[in-house]
Amino acid sequence: MTGQAAGTTWPSAYPPAADVVLSWQLSAVAELPGVRADVRRELTEVARGSVTPDLIDRLVLALDEMASNALRHGGGDVRALVARTDAAYLIEVTDQAPQTPPSPAVGRDPSFGGLGLYLIAELAAQHGWYATDGHKHVWALLAR
Repeated sequence: MTGQAAGTTWPSAYPPAADVVLSWQLSAVAELPGVRADVRRELTEVARGSVTPDLIDRLVLALDEMASNALRHGGGDVRALVARTDAAYLIEVTDQAPQTPPSPAVGRDPSFGGLGLYLIAELAAQHGWYATDGHKHVWALLAR
């Protein structure tokens, strides 16, 4: 993996500029199967072989983890997007809990969950979060 290990908090940083490929407004975890299907369809059909099945799997996994965290812990208006730079795909998820930075679980038995942020940090070339106008933005950049 090429990612950066996650500490007890994610770095406060802005993502690079990217062109939006897909976006969603989410209100329930039950919507995530449709989001995963959208990503797979878009990147398989539109990318026409320029995106490997492995990269699609990693994007789906990271997006699913980030969106489910936002829906379960962030609340309010949750938005998710997949965007593209020249060298990577950006996943960004926004919720209405700017006062609560993403914090990987520390000292928890793995069987209780809470390891998604560590996983995302390992999958990503870069990751971070920032707050604006009452929203928290959590992002990960996965190399193409």
